[in-house]
Amino acid sequence: MTHFVAVLALLTALALCLPVQAQTPAIDALWARAEEETGAGVPQPYVEGVRFFRLAADQGDANAQFNLGVMYENGFGVPEDDVEAVRWYRLAADQGYASAQHHLGFMYETGAGVPQDDIEAVRWYRLAAGQGIAVAQVTLGFMYADGDTRALPQDDAEAVRWFRLAADQGDASAQYNLGLMYGNGRGIPQDDVQAHMWFNLAASRLTSEARERAVQGRDVAEGRMTPEGLNEAERLAREWDAAHPRDP
Repeated sequence: MTHFVAVLALLTALALCLPVQAQTPAIDALWARAEEETGAGVPQPYVEGVRFFRLAADQGDANAQFNLGVMYENGFGVPEDDVEAVRWYRLAADQGYASAQHHLGFMYETGAGVPQDDIEAVRWYRLAAGQGIAVAQVTLGFMYADGDTRALPQDDAEAVRWFRLAADQGDASAQYNLGLMYGNGRGIPQDDVQAHMWFNLAASRLTSEARERAVQGRDVAEGRMTPEGLNEAERLAREWDAAHPRDP
């Protein structure tokens, strides 16, 4: 079976997602206290932070509800409790909070805090992916490529579509998987120039074993290319990088 990079579902497990904009002055003040107590993601006991997040969450603030879900899922300042995590994720997800939708999809996929249900998992992943959450897009791509769930048919073309959406956001696992699809001609015409480009971009972002796999994929593609093709692949990678500056 083709080896896809495993999706890291809990990107925010070690850092709280602080709000971009507070909804009211009262909630703004609660967020300020919660951020102060949690150290804005710096590992601390979190107990006081939980209290202030809960005050904001009880007023319907989706950011706070999501962060409480993260804290319950990981045992930050509260006993680890997947059922309670799901409850808070659902409250935020029902308000359209994209990261909560993704996390809720993961809870359904793995059966953490809820009965395992691939159909519900896909439903929530789609909602998150539709709002641009790259890890949800990669997950859907992997599920379509793998085809081992009753919720989705095996469909390489759909896998390519979702991998590309995430790859264009700079997601390294999506770039690696898109390189595989081009290299193997799955869901898209085989193209070593495109495969090399995406493997190259992934290798510059991945670490350790995952990076080694991207380098291996790039080397395989390179071994089948002409010098002109290699120059073209390297040019495309440089242009893509220039058009997509990384966060500092």
